[in-house]
Amino acid sequence: MRPSALSNIIERIEVDDVRFPTSLEQHGSDAMNLDPDYSAAYLSLHCNDGSTGTGLVFTIGRGNDVQCAAIEALAPLVVGLNVDDLTADPGLLSRTLLNDSHFRWLGPEKGVIHMAIGAIVNAGWDLLARRAGLPMWKFLGAMTPTQLVACIDFRYLTDALTPDEALAIFEAAQQGKADRISELETDGYRAYTTTPGWLGYTDEQLVTLSKQAVADGFHLIKLKVGKDLSEDRRRVALARDAIGPGIELAIDANQRWDVATAIDWVNALAEFDLAWIEEPTSPDDFVAHAAIARGVSPVPVATGEHCHNRVMFKQLLQLGGAQVVQIDATRVAGINENIAILALAAKFGVRVCPHAGGVGLCEMVRHLAFFDYVAVSTSLEGRMIEWVDHLHEHFTDPATVSSGRYVAPDRPGFSAEMKPASVAQFRFPYRTTETP
Repeated sequence: MRPSALSNIIERIEVDDVRFPTSLEQHGSDAMNLDPDYSAAYLSLHCNDGSTGTGLVFTIGRGNDVQCAAIEALAPLVVGLNVDDLTADPGLLSRTLLNDSHFRWLGPEKGVIHMAIGAIVNAGWDLLARRAGLPMWKFLGAMTPTQLVACIDFRYLTDALTPDEALAIFEAAQQGKADRISELETDGYRAYTTTPGWLGYTDEQLVTLSKQAVADGFHLIKLKVGKDLSEDRRRVALARDAIGPGIELAIDANQRWDVATAIDWVNALAEFDLAWIEEPTSPDDFVAHAAIARGVSPVPVATGEHCHNRVMFKQLLQLGGAQVVQIDATRVAGINENIAILALAAKFGVRVCPHAGGVGLCEMVRHLAFFDYVAVSTSLEGRMIEWVDHLHEHFTDPATVSSGRYVAPDRPGFSAEMKPASVAQFRFPYRTTETP
């Protein structure tokens, strides 16, 4: 039944294909993604009272139009929903989209449709947080343990995490919550940087940016690896020499290797005191991740930015395939599913170091990390958020890092809103005669 005309409803969804030509300077380049153009399928929910919510899906160029089309295809399930109903039940929007049998057939719960659902779900959360006048991390942190449990879809999870176990995790985190909020507002959250490490950068860029990262207060830098072992040894050695022994150094293969290659490659680089190896193999192969974790120990395995859903994270943790969980703000079906993943990581005692960079990922995922500390894990030990210093100037609430730490966001919402001028300039296909 459609709500009456007097109800506050979502009356339309606006979608834009936004692409930034980052490939021109090799920003974002790695062993698998040689020429990325950081892009976003960007959407706005518009309500009949004038309120809005924004969300996006990060891509790297071609195919961004397909992602936009998926969001538009889902729009009829959302238009007409009552905002008061969403406020009373923050799991409603997620269930409405995930339980549609026709769209579920296209996944289920993975790929373009799942990411489109995540963009809409995140926009819905952004709408609610804005209406409450709270930044997303505080909006989530203010929810009761029972409300948080109600946000999670426990289908396929109960062999690893039951509703009662999740409730116990959230209830235990109530103690000291106010102090942790105050701590984050004062001290922020530790960041690490990938800015020096893109594979297409010259040696001079690598060394200069690595030294600058240390001077800027970062205690971990990450390098892209995986094309050539001898070249990787040379580059990792340059970075280690530039940053010195007291700074952590992680490497990221972006899914490049098979199991044996990964083990041999990482062990050949282990002398450089690696903080972790990230995405060593196919993101879908958790048996392989577990084998690699055993083969490269004590170097931790980090992964998660390409895990499609909570079920995959569950299996990854059950098999011991990751010692560092890297959630992403736009890969899974939005905040609801990320709450489930954070609860799983807490249950298994695995630290979370979110993936960021791209378009808007730093802006959004900082809220999830802050929320995790406030209301889920209550731990900062070994935890940090990725930082890449690209494209923040295009957002109305840009992420800020000072002295190697994310500054706590204080504006209402999920920080996904782009400046109208940026959307207009970089909307694809470009309206000028030349690429901007």
